[in-house]
Amino acid sequence: MTGYPPEPWHLAGQAYVSVWRVPTEDLPALPTGAEPVILGSRAQVVTAWIDYQDPGQLSYHELLSTVAVRGRGAAASITEIWVDSEVSLAGGRALWGIPKDLAALDFRHGSTFTATAATGDDWIATAAFTRRLGAPFPVPSRFEVVQTLDGRLKRSPVTSKARPHLARADWAVNPGGPLGYLTGHRPVANLHLRDFTLRFGG
Repeated sequence: MTGYPPEPWHLAGQAYVSVWRVPTEDLPALPTGAEPVILGSRAQVVTAWIDYQDPGQLSYHELLSTVAVRGRGAAASITEIWVDSEVSLAGGRALWGIPKDLAALDFRHGSTFTATAATGDDWIATAAFTRRLGAPFPVPSRFEVVQTLDGRLKRSPVTSKARPHLARADWAVNPGGPLGYLTGHRPVANLHLRDFTLRFGG
């Protein structure tokens, strides 16, 4: 099955997010016309393990890496992303130019959330998140995702609500894999975005 919902997608679930500061020379390629946000010669990279759950339109697992870019407010470009859903892969590529690939993603929820991602070629990354204090109520956010679609820069709006919790995270990244540019770096912040709801696209 590769039929996918029209945009916007209405999704829900759990997200485990890390923020990294990466030297500009180590960044992966960005879409033509997208400029990274640079602070002190470093770019801001955000990675996320996302478990899309009911009552959202689709249920699947995802690992992604994004680079903060200049935009009309907060904006990011997705440089690497893996899902375990052919429907999500087809829709993400066709609707928004998101370069989704398939991977085996294993998530274990509990007092510590653990996740692994691998393809038939090799492992990509593993992580463990332990949630700490957080907000007792949902906090809204708004940003845009900047990709290339049909040879043009496409800016897709995203709005969401979640209860953010600070977290401790331990990552292992395959230095020879597609996220190898994170090797040798540690996240500067980690969050569990608990019980999020999200609207993606126009």
